[in-house]
Amino acid sequence: MPTHTPAPDNGSTDNVTAVRLIPFIVGCALFMQMLDSSVVAMALPMMAETFNTSAVRMNIAITAYLISVAVFVPVSGWAADRFGAKLIFLLAIILFCLSSLGCSLAPDLDTFIISRFIQGLAGAMMVPVGRIIMLRTVPREQLLKATAFLSIPALLGPMIGPPLGGFIVTFTTWHWIFLINIPMGLLGIVLILKYVQEYKKEEPPRLDWIGFLLSGIAMATCVYGFESLAKNDGFFNAYFLLLISLISGLLYWFHAKRVSNPIIDLSLLKIPTFSISIVGGNLCRFAIGSTPFLLALLLQLGFNYSPLSAGLITFAGAFGAMAMKFVAIPLVKKFSFRKVLIVNAVITGLSIMACALFTPETPVWVMIVVLFFGGFVRSLEFTAVNTLSFSNIKPEKMSLASSFSATAQQVGISMGMGIATVSIDFSMRFNGSLSPSIMDIKSGFIIIGTASILSALWFYRLEKSAGSGMY
Repeated sequence: MPTHTPAPDNGSTDNVTAVRLIPFIVGCALFMQMLDSSVVAMALPMMAETFNTSAVRMNIAITAYLISVAVFVPVSGWAADRFGAKLIFLLAIILFCLSSLGCSLAPDLDTFIISRFIQGLAGAMMVPVGRIIMLRTVPREQLLKATAFLSIPALLGPMIGPPLGGFIVTFTTWHWIFLINIPMGLLGIVLILKYVQEYKKEEPPRLDWIGFLLSGIAMATCVYGFESLAKNDGFFNAYFLLLISLISGLLYWFHAKRVSNPIIDLSLLKIPTFSISIVGGNLCRFAIGSTPFLLALLLQLGFNYSPLSAGLITFAGAFGAMAMKFVAIPLVKKFSFRKVLIVNAVITGLSIMACALFTPETPVWVMIVVLFFGGFVRSLEFTAVNTLSFSNIKPEKMSLASSFSATAQQVGISMGMGIATVSIDFSMRFNGSLSPSIMDIKSGFIIIGTASILSALWFYRLEKSAGSGMY
């Protein structure tokens, strides 16, 4: 049986404030994680100089973080049930801040890599457990509004990261890239202690160690495999890693059918709204990891824009994401989740493909308008799909559903980067070029946009009443 600490009256000021603040608290955690994932790349050359190594070797720090997140995300739901969601969320933010400080103060590369790995572990616990708290605190009818707020930092982080990283390394030192996490983390800690209630199961299941091992191998090799594709780190090595990931995933599937407490509960896929949201959402989620990457290549490599100028142009998408917050609920109320997801998936795909029409002569204001609109529709899609995925999940399954969803999202973002890179590489081979041309980069937009449009076929399978009562 799940247990709660005594809650104040529903009509009390504290409870109302908590309902309003918890999406903000979780949003801060999500923003820290997404920003940290994207801002570090800009500082790699300066870090390499500090640690007296090559920028290529410094990529190990990024890989260590991504692998750590991938390995430990599946265990986040079990940890929340076993030790308490509030405690795990609090410890995760504290650990994230301490590891950020460790990165900033690291005297050598080995210490830096260890700090990044610990930071990834904290990030793996931070966001899924924060989402569990939000799902259990925010009333069902307010969940769409809360998720709309939460989708903003998810899109802001990858867009703000590159220009912010460029600004920091230009005018200060790379150490501040990690120190900026600490004020946000401290604010989150204070708000958690004041407003978040504890929740844990009285008799939590034992940890599925075999499942943890198999899922960890599958996730680590999947993320590292797609990361290798994105870095052109040898296609044979990348495909070998992805093969190991596939084999480990199949072994986990057989294992999960035989145990009562699998670390990733595949029975959740029997819930139509959850399974459709996971598959369809991931086809759209390819855009999160790949679109900023493709835009950076197009604007900097293709159009010869400076990193700062390119970053400021792509930042238009962040404003579009924020604007969406004000229209998500009216749109879903008027047209339903099903219609919004189907139509908006097509529009999202077309908005991504529209970037392939950019040329060096395209006016900046035209690019800004297209990217603003693209940020708006992507944010709307993620808001709707992330809300719908939990619409039919029972309270006792909420922790497992959150960790499952976070695991799938991690795979989707990594796959987006890998697929975009593979499409560019194939285009280069077809054209016989040694370095990516503008047309090669544009092929990535076409492939990713097509994936988003195809997700409409999955959302078409939803019942017309899917998600009713969530707004």
